[in-house]
Amino acid sequence: MTEKIAGLSKDERDAVKQRAAELRAQEKAGKSRAAGEKAVREAIAAMPDDDRVLAEGIDRIVSEVAPQLVPKTWYGFPSYADEDGKVVVFFKAASKFTTRYATLGFEESAQLDDGDLWVTSFAVIALTPTTEKAIAEHIRKAAG
Repeated sequence: MTEKIAGLSKDERDAVKQRAAELRAQEKAGKSRAAGEKAVREAIAAMPDDDRVLAEGIDRIVSEVAPQLVPKTWYGFPSYADEDGKVVVFFKAASKFTTRYATLGFEESAQLDDGDLWVTSFAVIALTPTTEKAIAEHIRKAAG
């Protein structure tokens, strides 16, 4: 009989610890754009090559099409928040939880509502002119 382990996995526990550290760092450094940009750059720099290329591209696209969003980390993910500090869009590296693809995700504050069904995340395998255009359109809409 296989024994089930209740609670969070090691990766999930590590993510929760990382989030607590982020909150402490934000409190200490303030919630400035500069502090957020630094945290995002550090998070991206720590990624394996495949994830880093995607994250750098997402960061560039967000900066271009939604400069009003403030960069910050969220559970270790590069993310971008509205003026209320609520995460609108984030990038989850495939290496974070050893998944087969990276994810571009949108939180509840993203303005993507479209009837009874709308997108909240995409698997991202590569940045091509076509995928970059689609990402830019979704981020622009999400940011309002």
